[in-house]
Amino acid sequence: MSENPLRLVTVDRTGPGRFTATNARGGTVDFGTASEDGTEFTPVELLLAAIGGCTAADVDVATTRHTEPDGFTVTVTGNKVTDELGNRLTDLAVTFAVTFPHGEAGDRARAILPRAVTVSHDRLCTVSRTIETGTPVTATIKDA
Repeated sequence: MSENPLRLVTVDRTGPGRFTATNARGGTVDFGTASEDGTEFTPVELLLAAIGGCTAADVDVATTRHTEPDGFTVTVTGNKVTDELGNRLTDLAVTFAVTFPHGEAGDRARAILPRAVTVSHDRLCTVSRTIETGTPVTATIKDA
């Protein structure tokens, strides 16, 4: 049986500069435009979180087969620029800071960490693979 390839979220406006994304399973994420009083994520920050979360999940699955990490943090950075191509991010970088306990299981997890990061980046992480391959985005207006 083939998995349904369609992924879908809806985004509803909940107030001035505020939105809620809902997935097909009913999960929600609130976000908004950058404001001085708001702590919500911006869409750009959600993109960075999606990159980090996707590759973190891949690496977590590979390394925790051996042991639970003592620490696991992924930092994703990018520079927002505006140029002749419009608004976009450049210089995207994903940095893993992962530590494992001492001992044989920790040694195995440490040994596979570099390969797990590489395989996630090169093949598995749907989010970063989509960005790197330059998948087109279409925007349409639905008839009311």
